[in-house]
Amino acid sequence: MCGIEGADRENLDRLHASAQVETRHLALPLQDYATLRGFGDANDAYIETALDLGADAVAGALDDAGLPPTAVDLLVFTSTTGVAAPSIDARLVERLGLRPDVKRLPLFGLGCAGGAAGLARVHDYLTGRPGQTAVLLSVELCSLTLQHDDTSIANAVASALFGDGAAAAVLRGPSADELGGSPGPRGGPRVLATRSRLYPDSRRVMAWDVGDSGFQVVLGPEVPEVVRTYLSEDVGRFLAEHDLKPADIQAWVCHPGGPKVLNAVAESLDLPSGALEVTWRSLAAIGNLSSASVLYVLRDTIALDRHPRGAPGLLLALGPGFASELVLLEW
Repeated sequence: MCGIEGADRENLDRLHASAQVETRHLALPLQDYATLRGFGDANDAYIETALDLGADAVAGALDDAGLPPTAVDLLVFTSTTGVAAPSIDARLVERLGLRPDVKRLPLFGLGCAGGAAGLARVHDYLTGRPGQTAVLLSVELCSLTLQHDDTSIANAVASALFGDGAAAAVLRGPSADELGGSPGPRGGPRVLATRSRLYPDSRRVMAWDVGDSGFQVVLGPEVPEVVRTYLSEDVGRFLAEHDLKPADIQAWVCHPGGPKVLNAVAESLDLPSGALEVTWRSLAAIGNLSSASVLYVLRDTIALDRHPRGAPGLLLALGPGFASELVLLEW
């Protein structure tokens, strides 16, 4: 395990405790990480594991939706922890039994914002295509990016926060009735609108430096302050366009970026106690899964079944750029 510049193991243990991550899943058995001899080995492991996890996630999501693989018209894949050409989505088409004419859209570089951005781009696609079906797949294997010889604070924080996992969501275009204003069948919230925002002079707030050893994390301490500076105004303006205020939102589906970021989100939006309860639970149970995390929080929020039809929700995530992605939901 990496150290912290000039600090001892006790300081590293305190850092991990402060992350409030209790359990995580890893792509490989612990002993196998020592056998990875560089970026090539790590990326090969990424491709092999991403295919297995991705296939399971998509098959499970389609089964839950009661749809066959041949019903999928668009497959969107988001990940920022490995690279592949052909992309992971292309390699899954035959394996999953998707149609050979399925449209594919691989998204790279969105980081923790990728799950929310993926939902937004799927919404854009389906808005003009009534009755079509799209699947969003996220696979993030963060443990394969950790640099064994990097003793920076950023790498230590990443080792404390990030885990591995995959998630998939099935979305369908509006039916003729929904285009006329009627609600669709119950089974999850509808996406009503989306908003993307890039913040000025923030490219080094969160990023990768790519070198011979692979992805080296850039994670600036100013992330919470950027959230406090911009998020409240962004959310307020976005909701106002739909005659809503933050106090009207009944479901906050927030990416678990870490304790300091979550506290900054709650403070900047003046959220009531417990508004981010599902997000905090997800952080403790599986850590930060980059783009996949917000989809897990969405799943857990839906499973609570506590929101009446018509209740507004807001799904939000932050990622490299530095950027925010907002998705307005309606139950």
